[in-house]
Amino acid sequence: MNMSRSLLTAALVAAAAGLSLVPAPPARAATGTELGGNPVPGVCMLSREAVFAQSKVGQAASARLKQLAQQQQSALDGQRKPLDADIQAFQQKAQSLTEAQRKQQGQALQQRMQAFQGQVNQLDGRIQLTRGKVMQQIGQQAEPIVATAYNSHHCGLLLNRDAVLGGNTTNDLTSDVVQGLDRKITSLSFNLEPLPAGNGK
Repeated sequence: MNMSRSLLTAALVAAAAGLSLVPAPPARAATGTELGGNPVPGVCMLSREAVFAQSKVGQAASARLKQLAQQQQSALDGQRKPLDADIQAFQQKAQSLTEAQRKQQGQALQQRMQAFQGQVNQLDGRIQLTRGKVMQQIGQQAEPIVATAYNSHHCGLLLNRDAVLGGNTTNDLTSDVVQGLDRKITSLSFNLEPLPAGNGK
């Protein structure tokens, strides 16, 4: 079966879009109540989430993204402290101010709060944009490995393992793809993407 590389990439990126920065939980231990059965010829499975969570490049990308987010968050925290202090000071002296003064100072603080929230929203947008682009790069690196594993296992159908309720997992390509990806690439160099012009204002 000739599979489209673009479809493979799209599938991998779709899984990565909602991927948490923390590794996926470990697989459940086998119990007597789990479903098994005979292997189904030509039916293969792949856990896209596990590929990103277990591969070295996926883990390195998650760590780098977390580092970048923390750096930006630290800068925002530095801006938030004086704002919080000014809000507290305003609340303490509000009763001694005239109505005009309270209104003027309150509006000024509100504008600063809105500007700060705008920066927070921009950071979130940049993180999401960066995550999507990085996972797309990993997906592009993985697609020929997926195709090779698919052909070597004589697959005729590839299913998302994470959506399978039970059955024989003999033709699970996940481990092969993770190992192949680890041999091919272990890290990516990137910084936070800027938001498109006119976005996040």
